[in-house]
Parts: sequence; structure tokens; C-alpha cells
Amino acid sequence: MGESIERHSPAADGTGAGADRRNADPAASPEPPFPDMAWIPGGTFRMGSDRHYPEEAPAHEVRVDGFWMDAHTVTNDAFRRFVEATGHVTLAERPPDPADYPGAKPEMLVPASVVFQKPRRRVGLGDHYNWWGYVAGTSWRHPEGPASSLHDKGTHPVVQVGYEDAEAYARWAGKELPTEAEWEFAARGGLDGAEFVWGDELAPGGRTMANTWQGEFPWQNLATDGYEGTAPVGSFPPNGYGLYDMAGNVWQWTTDWYRDHGRAQRSCCVPENPRGARREESFDPALPALRIPRKVIKGGSFLCAPNYCRRYRPAARMAQPIDTAICHLGFRCIVRAHPAMKSFQNPREGHS
Repeated sequence: MGESIERHSPAADGTGAGADRRNADPAASPEPPFPDMAWIPGGTFRMGSDRHYPEEAPAHEVRVDGFWMDAHTVTNDAFRRFVEATGHVTLAERPPDPADYPGAKPEMLVPASVVFQKPRRRVGLGDHYNWWGYVAGTSWRHPEGPASSLHDKGTHPVVQVGYEDAEAYARWAGKELPTEAEWEFAARGGLDGAEFVWGDELAPGGRTMANTWQGEFPWQNLATDGYEGTAPVGSFPPNGYGLYDMAGNVWQWTTDWYRDHGRAQRSCCVPENPRGARREESFDPALPALRIPRKVIKGGSFLCAPNYCRRYRPAARMAQPIDTAICHLGFRCIVRAHPAMKSFQNPREGHS
């Protein structure tokens, strides 16, 4: 499925169960501060899920203020303009600091990034090294390894960007990155409580709604949606707020330091504009010697499959180390409507 952006309109996504739960009023949308941004009206919604992966639970009510969000994830063309204007060198294009990785092999301390490598046959799902590789020479310019390029991929989402790269782009563009709550509220498109960003059916009427994996992950990709890797932004229908690719295609960075929802403190009142954990809470307890903080990423990707990773849902979330870029992770930006909400970084977080 590779229809153009123009063929999809926000009115076209009322497909599937739950379409009557929309709460957006396009007529009330203020003028966007930049082109290609959609107004997200803000409100109270049920964040997370009690029906899927444990890190999504418990579902809980939160409130966010209104803001504008990029209708699409940042593309290779847009990121190239940023790099040309600033000379920015991305995380994957620089060698790691040996002090951060005591005992690391010298051959690993080179500019490199993480690439999906499809096995030729069925493999065990218990070991992700069966399909992930750390490949020298990989970067946003060469997203699938040094022999790959961006030829004919200018309108695809930029990938192989670390959190600091996404943050630098947003700052250059006069924008910011969203919190997890802002991202999830926007992704739901007014369908509070729906399973997917378009309703409660994965493929309403047999229609493919997002760029995900069809077949048996990780060795069999049927590509019935028309894409085996990333798709051009806007190739699938938008949600109720006019946002494209809020499920599938690529994961997206948020500003929140990661922790399980169950570890968040509860109060008698609905939290407003929640900001996630503290930096030191985000370390992976399974790797106590490696103190790499992690951010929340949202949205799922073209690698999410029913048999392995059903994370093409708005409630889904994962922890991503800030020192790692990867071939199915990008980002989009926001502009907050209320100046008081801008640049609200928790002073305890430190610099990331």
C-alpha cells in the first residue's frame, strides 16, 4: 500500500469500531506555527493498557494541554537540511567513548549502529541477536549498513538517530520532542480506549492501516502492505487528528525517562502533563554495571508482528538506551501552545 499523502485525509480514517469516540473539532484548530503540523486539542484520556504487555499497565487517567504536532515523522530530506545547515554529526557517526564501556573490545569502539538482519530460516525468538547486528559504518546516511544509501528514500523517515540527534534537530527547527503522554494522546486521535490508532480492528474490512510485519517474524516477511522496510511518510491513512504513521513504520523518541507505569506514584487527582521518571530511575536493572539511561519510545515499527511484537498500538512502549541508534527508530516534533509548558526539563534529569 503506497498511496500518496494527498489521497488520505483526516476524514478518511473513521474505519473500524470506535470511530464514534472522536473528540477533535477541526474547525476549532488554531493556526499552526509551522507548515505540516496538526492541532492536538488536549484533554483527559486513559493512558496505557491492562490487556497487553506488563510495562503498559496499569491503565490510568492523565491530562495533557493542547499542542501542535508534526503530521509526519521527520524525513531523510528534512534531516539532511538540518545537517547541511548545522554540520551536526550524529551519534552513530562518532566512535563511542571507551570510558562508558569498560572492557569493550576495541573493534566495537568504532562508528557503528544497529541493523536488522533477516535470518534465512526460522530461528528461536528468545535471542534477539538472531536478527540484530552492530554494523560498523551504519548511520542515517547508510541506514542498513555501509553499502546502503538514501537513494529514492528522501521522503522515508530518518532512522539511525539517537535521542541527542532528535533533540538537536528539534531545537534547530524551533520545536521540541513530545512527552510520552503527549505522544500517546495524539496517537489515539480522539479514540480514547481504542486498541489501535484507527479503531478496534487490526485490518478493518481487510484494509491495511499501517506499515507492520506480515508473516512469521523474523525470517518470513510477506510484505503484503507493499513494504519490507520503511515506507514513505504518509503512505497509510492518518488518525483522527490528521497524524500519519502513529502506528508502525518507525518507533519514535519521546522525552520521558523510562520506568514501568506501575512504579509511578499515584495521587487522588488526575496527573496533568506528566513527565515520566527521573534519569537515574531509567537504568536497566538487568545490567547494573552499565549505567546507560533509557528513554520511552512509542509507536512500533515495520518490524512489529503478531507473533512477536504486537506494539503497533498507542499504549505500547519500550525502553531505548540513549546511546543507541537503530534502523527502525525515528522521531517527530511538537510545539506547545502554552509558553509555560515549553522547555520543562526536570532539573534532576541532567543532560542527555
